[in-house]
Amino acid sequence: MFKKILVANRGEIAVRVLRACRELGVETVAVYSDADRNALHVRYADEAYNIGPAPARESYLRIDKIIEVALRAKADAIHPGYGFLAENPQFARAVTAADIAFIGPPASAIQAMGNKVQARKLALKVGAPVVPGVYDTLSDDAIVAAADEIGYPVMIKAAAGGGGKGMRRVDVREELTNALARAHSEALQAFGDDSVYIEKAMTGVRHVEFQILADTKGNVIHLGERECSLQRRHQKLVEEAPSVALDENLRARMGAAAVNIAKVANYVNAGTMEFLVDRDSNFYFLEMNTRLQVEHPVTELVTGVDIVKEQIRIASGRPLSLKQENVVMRGWAIECRITAEDPFNNFLPSTGKIIKLSEPTGPGVRVETGLYEGMEVSLFYDPLIAKLCVWGETRAAAIVRMRRALSEFHIMGISSSIPFHQHMMESTNFMGGHFDTRFVEEKVVMEQGADEEKERIAAIVAALLTHERRQTALTIPPTNGSNVKSWRNQGWRS
Repeated sequence: MFKKILVANRGEIAVRVLRACRELGVETVAVYSDADRNALHVRYADEAYNIGPAPARESYLRIDKIIEVALRAKADAIHPGYGFLAENPQFARAVTAADIAFIGPPASAIQAMGNKVQARKLALKVGAPVVPGVYDTLSDDAIVAAADEIGYPVMIKAAAGGGGKGMRRVDVREELTNALARAHSEALQAFGDDSVYIEKAMTGVRHVEFQILADTKGNVIHLGERECSLQRRHQKLVEEAPSVALDENLRARMGAAAVNIAKVANYVNAGTMEFLVDRDSNFYFLEMNTRLQVEHPVTELVTGVDIVKEQIRIASGRPLSLKQENVVMRGWAIECRITAEDPFNNFLPSTGKIIKLSEPTGPGVRVETGLYEGMEVSLFYDPLIAKLCVWGETRAAAIVRMRRALSEFHIMGISSSIPFHQHMMESTNFMGGHFDTRFVEEKVVMEQGADEEKERIAAIVAALLTHERRQTALTIPPTNGSNVKSWRNQGWRS
């Protein structure tokens, strides 16, 4: 097992990985930007090092700085989390070249599956169905001709990335040229590669993904599926496991396809195969995410498998701790992504200081966050600020528990997506399992309710109480030197 792991990320996922390391008895190293000097992951790690200014391109995306810190701290492994450099093959190569273990797939697998066109070809190689479309990157003129042949609507997608970046839905031919220009520009900015491809825009479909684990001994298993259809602008909002759309037969066939694709790609570590499922229960391979997923907790809750610990064990050369026949999905889990956005104002980003924070607790409730009172939420990074996850013996029980947990989750000082999630948990369509990938954008309307005034009053009261606490705070008397822990002893670095 590794002795010291550097976590090349921030926020809730950095805290999540640090906790797994602590349970394994592994020392930890955090990195942080100027904006994150007082972040929770910095406080939680054994050591922490500044790697640059707030913009990600000057800090969390600087491969050279992260490698430099890892060597300086004598870390023998790096966990990339998700986002930032997690799916960057150059980063994986640089880590390996520095004689440091990369807790993720090899660079060759990241490159093969990170290119969506290449991933589709590998899926076809093992006989897995793929979304109809073009299996090569083409010139814009060729794409226009191909779109005419495929038939509208079509999806333009970045070949080198995912997460909704460089993606455009085109309903009519007249919109294609402008959409291509925007997709090229966004793909270049996000992934350093402006190549795109097109596929048929399928309607009335669900987005279902399978969690994969593969070790260095040739063992590959899946941990069942996650339902990820509730999305806005191709960004997932709510996930659950299992999916109401799958029966045992379909689950077995999709799981087998996911495992076969991973094998042909010589994949190692944790990854996710994403599929579309139509109304007739036909499934189509969409893409692979070569990293830990944001929504991995729902799989952990229904299977009892700690995916992050498995990642670490795999990277250290150990075999998987379980076989496919040992994987059992029990109960139901739901995750709500809590973002710093105003759902009443077209999800406009919200920034400011957290003046009051109260997180839900109790049976079957799990909160993953980097928030704390007094923390500044900025525009520099992703708006995801917390993940609220619940488990119940049935889907109905999980929904009821999520309602309760959301009602207990209070964040004051910024707007958050909590009201949206409360609205979803009361939706008869959601409760009945009647939704697809277009449901949120086409069916959900958020209107300011009658409780708006109460919320404003509560925020004012919270601000007054915070001010009062500061004014009456007791001064902590000095202690003798023997009881003082220096920053350096705590592993902090400036």
